[in-house]
Amino acid sequence: MGNYAGVDWASEKHDVLVADAAGEKLLAATFAHDEQGLRSLCRTLVRLGVELVAVERPDGLLVERLLDGGLRVLALHPNQVAATRDRFRVSGGKSDGFDAFVLCELARTDHHRFRVLEPDSDETKALRALTRGREDLVGTRTALTNQLRAELERFWPGPLGLFSDLLAGSRWRSLSATRARSMHAGLAKRACGRFSSESAIAAADAGAAAGQTQLRRAAHGRVGELELATRRQLVLTLVATIKAVNQQIKALERQISTAIRAHPDGAIFTSLFKGTVITAAELLAEIGDCRGRYPSRDALAGDAGQSAVAIESGKRKAASFRWGCNKRLRSAFCTLADTTRHHNPWAQDLYAAACQRRHDHPRALRTVGRAWCRIVWRCWQDGVPYDPARHGALQRHVTVTIPTSSGPVPDLAATQRMAGGAVTRKGARRAERGALDGKTQSAKPTARAAKRKGG
Repeated sequence: MGNYAGVDWASEKHDVLVADAAGEKLLAATFAHDEQGLRSLCRTLVRLGVELVAVERPDGLLVERLLDGGLRVLALHPNQVAATRDRFRVSGGKSDGFDAFVLCELARTDHHRFRVLEPDSDETKALRALTRGREDLVGTRTALTNQLRAELERFWPGPLGLFSDLLAGSRWRSLSATRARSMHAGLAKRACGRFSSESAIAAADAGAAAGQTQLRRAAHGRVGELELATRRQLVLTLVATIKAVNQQIKALERQISTAIRAHPDGAIFTSLFKGTVITAAELLAEIGDCRGRYPSRDALAGDAGQSAVAIESGKRKAASFRWGCNKRLRSAFCTLADTTRHHNPWAQDLYAAACQRRHDHPRALRTVGRAWCRIVWRCWQDGVPYDPARHGALQRHVTVTIPTSSGPVPDLAATQRMAGGAVTRKGARRAERGALDGKTQSAKPTARAAKRKGG
């Protein structure tokens, strides 16, 4: 029988407790979070013959060093550790050393209830870094856009009505071209004409005349020359920053597109989409390439937040929204569901049936997402791309039959036309791009559903 260890990690130090199979303490020490400390920690655990190491995170520098040292790691959720503390205390106290003890006891007594961490391949880790980096940049862009919108509302709200989406790059070129003359409080006719003529999106949406009228009717700020110059410079600074962020996002998207096509499992996930590959890359990055991580399709649906949590006590039975899950994976599956319900007859039917059961939009999307979890899991386990021709439920929706005296006969030509028209590249790309840029709110329940704790 080997020994067990619990590591309470921190940014500057790590508290470690090692015990044998009987629970006798062998070591209680603290190691610094530097090269010498991590090297000493790994050597000490190997020297003591540690069989399992429990830690409250699945990734990071510490976990990578433990795995590189040949140690088996149990990555426990912090909520699991917090719920276990009361087994070993009555006073309610807490310390880093006590947390290391709790982790060690979980590894020693309950290791059969947890799954040993199996690292993903280097290609998957690189793809995960790209997708999460893009997500962070999109959040930064959204924050900067909100700041720019608030700044324009303070002294020059006219352009806000002309732009239906402040995230598009063409808007920034139009806004920058107006510069000083368009930002004066008077908004002269010459400036309005120049603004409308240079704004292609405004001319396409409402026409130059309508844009001039809207700019004239917009409220004019009453600010001094110095404040006007300061605010103008602030707006142009925000515009330049957002343009730079947009360029970096596009560069990351190109890298993601190249990385997922070079990934051994890339074809499995890209086959689910006919538009961009961003959501496919997010699915692959979060699911990973370790097949043992999700032994069943229900395990994948649970970690993706697509299945409800059953609550049963006596005569009460309810299904609650699953809060504890991989939020990024849930968002990716909701994007997949929201995209396919626009062009896939099978997904459309599932969504419509859920709405007929009086489910709100987020819950109906999770119904579609759970169905996709079954398909994605099967393709992922078998290592084969998604083939609509082998999707029985979809084929039943697109099959066209001709009634005859001997019974219905499939019309192969019409069926092929239906199958080809079910998924169009333009429609799929538009739906997915809208979900990615707008970050659909479908992942979480509505306020009414959250209040009643409904699934």
